[in-house]
Amino acid sequence: MIVLAQTGDGIDPMFIFNSVLQGVFNGVSIGSVLLMAALGLAIVFGLMGVINLAHGELMMLGAYSTFVVQNVFKPLGEGWSSVYIFVALPVAFIVSALVGLAIERGVIRFLYGRPLETLLATWGVSLILRQFVRSVNWSLAVGLTVFCGLFFGAWVVLSRQGFWPRIKQWAIGVFLVLSGAITIALFLLLNRYDNLSKPWFSARNVDVTAPAWLRGGLPLGNFQLPYARIFIIVLTIVCVVGVFLFLNRSRWGLRIRAVTQNRSMSACLGIPTNQVDALTFAIGSGLAGIAGVAITLLGSVGPNTGQNYIVDTFMVVVVGGVGNLFGSIIAALVIGVVTYIVGSGTIPLLLGSLQSPVLQPLIDITSFFESTSMAKVLVFALIIAFLQFRPSGIFAPKGRTAEL
Repeated sequence: MIVLAQTGDGIDPMFIFNSVLQGVFNGVSIGSVLLMAALGLAIVFGLMGVINLAHGELMMLGAYSTFVVQNVFKPLGEGWSSVYIFVALPVAFIVSALVGLAIERGVIRFLYGRPLETLLATWGVSLILRQFVRSVNWSLAVGLTVFCGLFFGAWVVLSRQGFWPRIKQWAIGVFLVLSGAITIALFLLLNRYDNLSKPWFSARNVDVTAPAWLRGGLPLGNFQLPYARIFIIVLTIVCVVGVFLFLNRSRWGLRIRAVTQNRSMSACLGIPTNQVDALTFAIGSGLAGIAGVAITLLGSVGPNTGQNYIVDTFMVVVVGGVGNLFGSIIAALVIGVVTYIVGSGTIPLLLGSLQSPVLQPLIDITSFFESTSMAKVLVFALIIAFLQFRPSGIFAPKGRTAEL
């Protein structure tokens, strides 16, 4: 909420200018987080038509990865603690990418062409990931590691044998039962010890401390531009440039664009569409992890952190045009700036500075939306009105997505 600074002649014009500039800057930083998250979602949705409701939880995993990296660097001293963010970025990307790859290989690949089923399946995955973060401890981590080692180890060893195709169906069931039984027994045994059964994170929010060089801000007039938000904007620019170069300058980027345009023709030309799907989902998930790192610089992190951003992220994808990079950039910045300016009360301040009684009804209406929740309601209404005229978003999708 903005507090008015008045002079003898009314509201100080310089204060109004600084308030608007600050509102735009903060809105751009929020839009930058949405853009990082929307980049991965737009690529996945544009290529595979998958509605991934677990995308917010992938952001949450990136945020928790940052928290873990910070705790690893803390005992090493202030010098190391100031650079932990540069280690957290690749760690968050890798963790989220691997989890996304597991989701694609274990769930999504069986549901291609069935968007409603993918919506329900990924919603279930999001609930599992949230509960996993609340409950994970050493006994659960060891149990999952043992299960994966036994199940997939047996699979890899026997799949190299000539008789594997004949026994594959019942062998998988046997592996699953035996590995599960051993894992449950081990988990119950380890869970008796308090130091192994204590949750790592629990349901409470955790705080990530920004490095010393990201604290404070750059003086500009009567306010400061926080270094943390400047870092988020720069990080977003790097991600956008990286995604653009990958899609337009690399061999796999060319394959992704080809599959997006025409999957059947790409398969006929020898492009491994299954590998393209897996890589795309992993990259999109990794970008969500990087967005999770940016979230830690804006506030505390909890199991429900991703749910605070997933709806806004989908709005960016829909308004920008599914699979369109430039449209996502415009939509993210506009949604971020409008949400912040409306919620912070900047519009009533501007209108009030004109001191016109004709504008008083408009001032009262905009003052009603001076909160984050009400600002989102107004943005939703504006987006619904916009989609009545542009149902395909700012830039209509092309290729295979347009045919879905």
